[in-house]
Amino acid sequence: MNEPVLARLQHLMTLREEVETLAGLGPWTPAADWCDGDTHLELHLDVPGVHPDSLELLEEGELVTVAGQRPETRRLLRHERPSGTFRRTFTFPEPVIPNTGEASLNGGVLTVKFEKKHPTINVAVQGK
Repeated sequence: MNEPVLARLQHLMTLREEVETLAGLGPWTPAADWCDGDTHLELHLDVPGVHPDSLELLEEGELVTVAGQRPETRRLLRHERPSGTFRRTFTFPEPVIPNTGEASLNGGVLTVKFEKKHPTINVAVQGK
């Protein structure tokens, strides 16, 4: 698939997830940011209350999918925080080296770092 089609598909999937979350019909959608770290890209997801063992990360070509589950709290008197499963698929904003993702979870924020793919430069060596 070409990039514009993938970008539109990602946008439609995100919109669907947001509508389902607002209607209380489906999965919740943790907020996410992409950050530029010079030699790497960082994906940050807000996942407070999600047990690390439930988190899954899948990288396929130009896409990365993050999934997990926040358990439901019992005996709720008021309910504002969503629970249950989530699944988000992102398109890399820049090319990355495949399978270089390193994840860490700190303070309820999942951070995944990917090494950027830098173009190679052909250097001509002048002979003796």
